[in-house]
Amino acid sequence: MSQQTISVAVHLAGNDYRFACSPAEREELLEAAHYLDRKMREIRDRSSKSLALESVAMMAALNLSHELLRQQRQAAEMDVLLNHRMRDLLQKVDGALSQAAATEL
Repeated sequence: MSQQTISVAVHLAGNDYRFACSPAEREELLEAAHYLDRKMREIRDRSSKSLALESVAMMAALNLSHELLRQQRQAAEMDVLLNHRMRDLLQKVDGALSQAAATEL
């Protein structure tokens, strides 16, 4: 079964591009394009010299990769913390249930 695709136009750093995606991915693609366009414009506006579009795109890609890796690391750290807390809570519940069962006997 073939997946239906649609063509979506996006505007990045002053240029128009067309991408193919599934209809369900359209809004996410547009949101990603707006985010990337904003990041590329920030880089271009902060640059003291005129940068080529390729340089702006590379800098934006590196910044976004760094941001993604930082968020993944933070999520992994949060998972570890939550797992420790869940284990501690389960031990407390088990202890309380054991005490309750012992007092009923």
